[in-house]
Amino acid sequence: MFVILTFLFGTYHSIDIILEILFSVSLVFFFRKCAVRPVWAFVPFVRAFFLGKCGDCKPEGKAVAVLDLLSNLMLLAGHYTNAGSVRFFWINPLSAAISIVTLIYRIRIYNGLCINFETKRLWIAAWVLVPFIPAFIWGLSGKYHCRFTVEEMEADTAARITGRYVAESGGGLTVNLDERVSRRLFEKKYLLRDIHMVIQPGHMVLLLGGSGAGKTTLINAINGYEKAKAKVTLNGNNVYKQYKEIQHDIGYVPQKDLMRDHDTVFRTLSDAATLRLPQDADIPERRALVREVLDIFGLEPVKNSLVQKLSGGQRKRLSIAMEYIANPSLFILDEPDSGLDGVMARELMERLRGIADMGKIVIVITHTPDRVIDLFDDVIVLAKDSNLTGRLAFFGSIEDARMFFGKDRMEQIVMSINRKEEGGEGRADEFVEKYGEVQNG
Repeated sequence: MFVILTFLFGTYHSIDIILEILFSVSLVFFFRKCAVRPVWAFVPFVRAFFLGKCGDCKPEGKAVAVLDLLSNLMLLAGHYTNAGSVRFFWINPLSAAISIVTLIYRIRIYNGLCINFETKRLWIAAWVLVPFIPAFIWGLSGKYHCRFTVEEMEADTAARITGRYVAESGGGLTVNLDERVSRRLFEKKYLLRDIHMVIQPGHMVLLLGGSGAGKTTLINAINGYEKAKAKVTLNGNNVYKQYKEIQHDIGYVPQKDLMRDHDTVFRTLSDAATLRLPQDADIPERRALVREVLDIFGLEPVKNSLVQKLSGGQRKRLSIAMEYIANPSLFILDEPDSGLDGVMARELMERLRGIADMGKIVIVITHTPDRVIDLFDDVIVLAKDSNLTGRLAFFGSIEDARMFFGKDRMEQIVMSINRKEEGGEGRADEFVEKYGEVQNG
């Protein structure tokens, strides 16, 4: 970055340019020894992050990268506002504070490098004052070896990846998900990995897992809202490639509804029909369908009531009816029984069971599954492995799940896969590995 600023503004002297070049070149050899791509040595800010990784100090590396960027942005701002020379910024209180914090984080990184290379702490001073010298010496000399490379420090310690693809089903839902990732400050974070299953039509499926296991992420990957590296097919149609054609064949009911309180129930369903039905559907056809759906969900008596006057159970049924009106073959519901008492929750789940019995697939997330577990056919169990990635720990019938985990209740299954610091048994990797072995058979 110093080189760029020099060419743009002529602020830095030739010695600064030489030192910058020397540091970048020396880091090439150092990064090779640490199993980091050498190209990062020439990328400002980013190389600080990778130096942190070499010293097993990723948080400090991220902090230095951000602080370096902030410092240089302030430097640029000084030129554009004619605030004065570079020296002005170093005596500016904010710049001084940033410099001090950056130095502290750098010292932590250099200490981590000394630990990894098993050298004396005196080298920290060299890294601070003339960083190209230790980078050059440690990178080229056979005397210095890192105990662990970046690849070894980031080795996957969780249950192995099966990579077992399931055959696509002409009817029903097929999910072959390799990974769903997010990227944060130059590194890839796995949210989901290695999830493969086929759900048959007419099945009501419980999606089970502890907090942060990736249940909502999986739902979004299945319904096409957030694409993953995956192939998802519904009744033989590729959800990602044919999304526009089949989007109304997937009904998704989020935990919080999006209904207008001052509309009537009938108006709410009529608007839903207008949005979700084909354009060639005439008005009498839409009204007939609305009346049918009102009857199916027991909303006929309150069809002229305002949404804000409905009870909790009625409101939940209405939000489901809005998706049902398009006659989708896949229903996904995120905690539809949230806030409902046992009787109302049971009634709602029985209606969902009725929808599944019509040959549709119903996937439900609920935090109180045991009170309605008899209504479900299958269960998907997601667990956070030791790398905090959502993995498939089980998919199958309710009875098979009880035998597989050795637990009678679904809540007990969740506790068995939850991490110990979350009050669980910490057996996620064990069950993910076990399920992979069963599948590979």
